[in-house]
Amino acid sequence: MIESSPRERLRSAGGHALLAGTSLVCVFPIYWLFATALRRPEDVTSLSPLPWPISLSNFSDAARQVDITGLIVNTFAMATLSALGQLLIALLAAYAFAIYTFRFQRLLYLAFVGSWLVPFQVTMLPNYILLTRLGLLDTVIGVVLPTLCSALAVLLLRQHMAAFPKELVAAARIDGRGSWSILWTVVVPNLRPALAALGILLFINAWNEYFWPAVVLRRSNGVLQLGLRSFMGTEGDQWGPMMAVAGLACLPVLLLYLLLQRHIVNAFVRSGLK
Repeated sequence: MIESSPRERLRSAGGHALLAGTSLVCVFPIYWLFATALRRPEDVTSLSPLPWPISLSNFSDAARQVDITGLIVNTFAMATLSALGQLLIALLAAYAFAIYTFRFQRLLYLAFVGSWLVPFQVTMLPNYILLTRLGLLDTVIGVVLPTLCSALAVLLLRQHMAAFPKELVAAARIDGRGSWSILWTVVVPNLRPALAALGILLFINAWNEYFWPAVVLRRSNGVLQLGLRSFMGTEGDQWGPMMAVAGLACLPVLLLYLLLQRHIVNAFVRSGLK
C-alpha cells in the first residue's frame, strides 16, 4: 500500500476542513429555524444558540391558527402530481429524442431545450387566462397543470438515454417487443437512479414553489408556503409559529431524500463514469 506524503495529507486535511466549514454554514440556517421554533414564545427573539428550555408552544399556536395537516396533505399532493407528471412526460420525450431518428430531430430538440430559457413570468399570463376559462382557479390541479412539461427534465433524461446501449434496444426488438414494452421493461429499469435523482429535484422544486400557487390559489392558503403568510400581519410577524410551520415543511423533503439517497448517489456516480 502506497503511503501518501505529508504534503498530500495536509492538502487532504485542508480540503476536508473547507468542506466541513462550508457544510456548517449551509446547515446553520436550518438549525436556527428549528431552534427558534422550539423556544418559548417570550424567547423567540433570543440570540442564545441553544433553545433552552425547550417548548412546543409555537407548534400548538400554529396548529390553532392554521390546518397544518390539511396544508401538508395539499402540498404533498401538489408536489407529487407535478413531479410524477414531469417525469412521465420527460421520459416519453427523452425516449423519442434518444432512441428514434426522424426529420428535423435536432431542430425540434434545440427548440424544446430553448423553451427552458423562457422565464416563467412570460407564460404566466397565458396560463392564468387558460385556467380561468377551464374553471381551474383556486384548485390544486390548476397549480399542477401548467408545470407538467419540464425542458430541464427532458434534457437530463435524454443525456442518460443517449448513453444507453443501443444493442439492448435492438435485441429487444428482435425478440418482438414493441416500443412501449422496450421503454418500460428495458430502458426504465436501467434508469432508476437517474429517475430517482430527477424526481427528488422536481419534487423539491414543486414543494418550495410560492409564486405560482399564490397566483392560482387566490382566496385560500391551500399549501404550506401560502399558509406561512397567515403569521404575517400589520401588527407584527409571529416568528415562533411561522418557524414551527416552516420546520414542518422541511421534514417531508428530508425524509424523501433519506429514503432515496442511494439512488441519488448512484445517479451521480454513473454520470461521472460516462
